[in-house]
Amino acid sequence: MRNLTTSSTVEHAIERLVATGRFSSKDEVIREGVRLLEERERKLEKLDAALSRGIADAEAGRVTPADDVFDRLERKYQSLASK
Repeated sequence: MRNLTTSSTVEHAIERLVATGRFSSKDEVIREGVRLLEERERKLEKLDAALSRGIADAEAGRVTPADDVFDRLERKYQSLASK
């Protein structure tokens, strides 16, 4: 992709970032934006996978009752507070 069409708002934002001196070119701003989007997508993929595992566990009955979890956490933090 050689040419990129952007809205005036995006164009002004890119120009503003270059003008600050933080980025040396519009291409550098775009590359950083794409890098951040790719990073976010990787994190979302990991989150989706974790949610799928959690849902599968719940559907298979591999769960711990909330009261058991809360009781365990309460004992843990009371123990830490008394030290």
